[in-house]
Amino acid sequence: MNIKIINKSQHALPHYETLASAGMDVRANLSESVTLAPMDRTIVKTGLFIELPIGFEAQVRPRSGLAAKKGITVLNAPGTIDADYRGEIGVILVNLSKEAFTIENGERIAQLVIAKHERAEWQEVTELSETDRGAGGFGSTGVK
Repeated sequence: MNIKIINKSQHALPHYETLASAGMDVRANLSESVTLAPMDRTIVKTGLFIELPIGFEAQVRPRSGLAAKKGITVLNAPGTIDADYRGEIGVILVNLSKEAFTIENGERIAQLVIAKHERAEWQEVTELSETDRGAGGFGSTGVK
């Protein structure tokens, strides 16, 4: 599938690192470093603008290494970029660690996954089918 992209950064286009990779790393496009104090958040611009086909979304997800090693994650993970959005891709990063973290220009800050999605239509009813789980909520399917 081809997706139109404008790259206003000085960095290479996002790309798949391996044949089996689902996500492509996106990089910070900064004129100067940004330091995130513990529990701070910021929107980091990427310099990327995309045009997705209708029926697809781009999901902005955390990078596991950045999360595990530095406590930096995507706040609204996964963030959704809709097919009709034409603005610059921004990534909401949050520092969940106890130490300040400095984001440098060109740093890999998140990954982008292109995903097909369906549009649902609601069908109002007065009752739902029965299941073994029923109304059991959070943690209700685990071993007791």
